[in-house]
Amino acid sequence: MHTDTLNLLQHDHDYTVINRKGERRTKQVLVLTFLTMLLEIVAGIVFGSMALLADGWHMGTHVAAFMIAIYAYRYSRIHANDHTFAFSSGKVGVLGGFASSVALGVVALMMSAESIERLVKPHSIQFDDAIAVAGFGLAINLISALLLKDDHHHHDHSHEVSHTHKHKGDTKNKHTHHHHDHNLKAAYFHVLADALTSVLAIIALVLGKYYGWNWLDPVMGIVGALVITRWSYLLLKETSPVLLDESIELKYKLAVREIIERDADNRISDLHIWRIAPDHFAIIISLVSHTPQTPEYYKGLLKEFYSRSGVNVFSHVTIEVNQCHEMDCMTTTIK
Repeated sequence: MHTDTLNLLQHDHDYTVINRKGERRTKQVLVLTFLTMLLEIVAGIVFGSMALLADGWHMGTHVAAFMIAIYAYRYSRIHANDHTFAFSSGKVGVLGGFASSVALGVVALMMSAESIERLVKPHSIQFDDAIAVAGFGLAINLISALLLKDDHHHHDHSHEVSHTHKHKGDTKNKHTHHHHDHNLKAAYFHVLADALTSVLAIIALVLGKYYGWNWLDPVMGIVGALVITRWSYLLLKETSPVLLDESIELKYKLAVREIIERDADNRISDLHIWRIAPDHFAIIISLVSHTPQTPEYYKGLLKEFYSRSGVNVFSHVTIEVNQCHEMDCMTTTIK
């Protein structure tokens, strides 16, 4: 009896970002990084270079980070339609990016501690061999960066992915979003950190060889640690709000309230807006009115908000309508 109505009202909840190209290239970078890691750690120990050894350790944590990224890609893809999640597995990639940012922070701490120790207790360095290995490591870093760079920028900034959020049978309610792959961005940051450490190692080794500035080797380790710490912080700052269901900016919440409440005598009693994926928000509105309309009517009012913001950021809209019989309903405010 109600089958047709249910079909019209049901909608998809899949907000997973599937990036097979990014997953494939991350696997390629993992292999390159693992092999280079082994070479640099052994060479750093044999030749006595802190900068080279730090680069090898750094790559080791990146190997772990790339494995996390690949696992996140695979998990998101397999569980894209898993109803265990309220709004699909769209945040798994963000979680992978968050974990990678923590790994970056650990790398920075390790580099700082070892560099300070080398400043206090200098070690002899075999410059020619260390420079050769560091140059090889940099070449691998650049190849890895090229593998991830194009897809990272294309997917994060330029590629508009059409996401259809609609009631079944509705072919008009189509929204366009910029999908942000935090998982791939984290992998790209790790490659950049590798490249930076290699460059600093080469600079320190060359100046140490020709000018006798052996102290510059551990100093470069500290400089690299500071830069990597900043990248870690920026990635944490970007992924944490998504994982913690951060709400939309206050000005947008006020705009929603103004649009709904200026119509008739509507008053919003409860308003919740939160992130359900990197580029998607859900909204729940509870309102009271002496002349209540259907939920679809109030959803129609939100079209003005979409035109103001330039994009339909609300991928899931729920509206509760209550009839008011008391005058004090007019004083209800947002919770």
